[in-house]
Amino acid sequence: MFRFEHPEFLWAFGAIPVLIGFFITMIRMRKRAVKRFGEEGLLLRLMPEFSQYKHTVKFIILMVSVLFLIVAWANPQWGTKKQKVKRQSVDVFIALDVSQSMLAEDIVPNRMERAKKFVGNLTDAIKGNRIGTIVFAGNAYLQMPLTTDYSAVNLFARSANTNMVPSQGTAIGEAIQLVIKSFERDDKYQKAMIIITDGEDHEDEAIKLANEAAGDGIVIYTIGIGTAKGATIPVVNNATGAVSPKRDVNGDIVQSKLNEEMLRDIAKEANGNYFNLQNNNDRKIISAVADRIDKLEKREFEQRVFEEYESYFQYFLAFGLLLFVAEFMLDFRKSRWWWVKKDIFKV
Repeated sequence: MFRFEHPEFLWAFGAIPVLIGFFITMIRMRKRAVKRFGEEGLLLRLMPEFSQYKHTVKFIILMVSVLFLIVAWANPQWGTKKQKVKRQSVDVFIALDVSQSMLAEDIVPNRMERAKKFVGNLTDAIKGNRIGTIVFAGNAYLQMPLTTDYSAVNLFARSANTNMVPSQGTAIGEAIQLVIKSFERDDKYQKAMIIITDGEDHEDEAIKLANEAAGDGIVIYTIGIGTAKGATIPVVNNATGAVSPKRDVNGDIVQSKLNEEMLRDIAKEANGNYFNLQNNNDRKIISAVADRIDKLEKREFEQRVFEEYESYFQYFLAFGLLLFVAEFMLDFRKSRWWWVKKDIFKV
């Protein structure tokens, strides 16, 4: 398959007609100047070695040289045809809690920022598997279907925020249900779900749905982020920019705490593990999760890929420079070459 690495540089071809027009104009101006100086036939007899046509030959060589140099600048490439590659992987969904409780600062700098960093590092550790992403708060949403585009997954991790879901809460059960629906029900291979949350789910459906997920071959790993002591949730006043702790309907300050018991129960029901994400233990948890995912039964899927393109700009560059040097070396004296004397070069 052929392509140009930088096709935008081919716009430089537009300069060639301009140069041709400029050359023709200069030739005509030169003829008018010669006529004012004297009779053309007499002047040619005074300069017997001067060729009337060499300037046209030199210009043609120069234009061909420029053409080859522009092609070299755009870098023509050839690649082999598309091939089918079979790979084995585990399908993994990462579910990230984006509720307001994730703004609590009992984890430095806060739970949300720490979770985003964890997702980015985890993605790098489990490359080779298909990864999908889900965000949840009061509701759960499929952010990205299963993919091997890891840069897109990392972009998701960097851009996640508490404004992505309009309704507040921590609907872990709805996130699990969404993953169950996203996987093929008759798929015999094991799948994985990684839930990153503070566990403040006030519904009882999560554990029941975790058991249902286990029946479909989904292993759930829960990552608890926060502390048992908890912290207040900072709320920014849009009008004044002032930051104050969040209050409930009774006016009492809300203290957000990590619900480890629920997260342990969810992981246990779905044959997974619970991990507590505390300060400076990210690598240990990521290594443990990646190791467990690697031990799951993998499925085989087919992927079409192109082999790398090979560049050929150097050939066009060399020929263009060779013509450029040839044009420079060619003088304006008459030549013995028969084709230089033909009237096709006379302008």
